[in-house]
Amino acid sequence: MDRDGTLIEDKEYLSRPENVAPLAGAAEALLSLQKAGFKLFVVTNQSGVGRGFFSLEDVRRVNERLTGLLAGQGVRLEKFYVAPEAPGQPSRGRKPSPQFLLDARDEFGLDIPASYLIGDKLSDLQCGWNAGVKKSILVRTGYGSRVELEQAGRLGPALVVDDLPAAAKWILAQS
Repeated sequence: MDRDGTLIEDKEYLSRPENVAPLAGAAEALLSLQKAGFKLFVVTNQSGVGRGFFSLEDVRRVNERLTGLLAGQGVRLEKFYVAPEAPGQPSRGRKPSPQFLLDARDEFGLDIPASYLIGDKLSDLQCGWNAGVKKSILVRTGYGSRVELEQAGRLGPALVVDDLPAAAKWILAQS
């Protein structure tokens, strides 16, 4: 899943761990997916690093804070995949590239055709499509509502739901 706007509140160029705020119901939704056997990964573009606004160490500390908050509720995130480049800079994994999903496949034995990508931007959906996931899901949190309105013709086979809990509920209903 995506991080900012999907899992936590999108605070433009988040660089301070104390500002991490999980979205309502996110931990419970992730725990329900985890209990159903899903492995949880975060794939995030962090262009603030490439733009010089903050460092990769800042990103690591933010991710560590999020990991701790979720672990306190029983949620285990397998790994964060971070693309620190700004748009237009050469990047191996910046979404919509599927590279990090392919890396997760290789590192963790991830079954991509049985996996889901959840995010709040078109690039998140495209990342999932490019990798061949079962379904890319757009949440209306973060930028999602705006993407739904402005990019309606480009959402293709994506599922659009209100938030991460709604995405988890839909995924679990498919099992």
